[in-house]
Order: sequence, then structure tokens, then C-alpha cells
Amino acid sequence: MHFTGLLYRALNPVWSRTPLSGEGAARFGGRFNRIGRPALYTSLAPETALREANQVGTLQPTTLVSYRADIGPLLDGRNIAALEPFHVSSADLADPSWRDRMLSGKPVSTQELAETAIAHGFAGIVIPSYARGAPRDALNLVLWNWEAHLALVDDDDRLGLRASRDLPDAPES
Repeated sequence: MHFTGLLYRALNPVWSRTPLSGEGAARFGGRFNRIGRPALYTSLAPETALREANQVGTLQPTTLVSYRADIGPLLDGRNIAALEPFHVSSADLADPSWRDRMLSGKPVSTQELAETAIAHGFAGIVIPSYARGAPRDALNLVLWNWEAHLALVDDDDRLGLRASRDLPDAPES
């Protein structure tokens, strides 16, 4: 499977200066990445990205970004047959106890799926959104290898990233 189009990500503003970084996911772990493994959690719609980033409590400050993507191969987590070789079911993907398992040091089947998929050359996985209130057709794309396949949409340099890249290097002493 291959995806070409726009992806959306709702970031904690702490990470808004590095919108192509998977450092937050690497630091804290996620449903589809173990601690230490960078990942970019994106959605196919802005409202899904906002739901994903604000799953607990009241809406918190959030920076919404979009990317132009041309990426593959992708594992289709909606396809039961595609999941069979990984010994994972749709119920495993949706299991709400993944975080508790991770924090207690127990294996997390979706993180193990991710490691196996990465070893088989997959750049990411397409999955339904499991965020509270998300419509049944809401989709996410979790990426493990995205560096050459995404371009941040920031034509007006609202994040100020272009200006920081254009600064001259400090003179050598």
C-alpha cells in the first residue's frame, strides 16, 4: 500500500519547532512504537489529529500542521489478512491497555508488530483512530520512516523554521 496526499498532525506546542521529529514518541513510547523508537503519528483529517492529540480531559494548547506525503510501503492495519503474518488481530490494535502494559514493562503486541513491520521494510501503518468520539472512518497513519517522504506545509513560514535555517553560521575562531 502507498499513500500520496495530505497528512495532519496535532502537536504539543513544545514540539512545534521540530514538526518532523518523532522525538516525543521516542521519549514516551506509543501504541505503535516502543520507547526509543521515533514515530510520527499523523491523521488523514485535521479533526482526527486534534482528537488524537487531546484524548484526555479538556482541549489543551495544540499546534496543527500538515504535510505533503508520498510514502510507502505501508501496512494496512484495517486488513485482517495483512495482519495475520504478524500474529496480531484488530482487537489487539484497539486494545486500550497498551499504555499500562508498556509502563509495567510487559510486552505490547502493537509495539512488537511495529518492530517486525520495520524489519520487513514497512515505512508505517494505516490504522483506524481509536480516539474517543472519532468517527468509524477516521484514519491515522503512523510512520517509522518518513524523512524523505514528507514535506511540511508552511508556505508562509508561520513556524519560523525557514528563518532559523537561513541564519549564517557563526564565524570560526
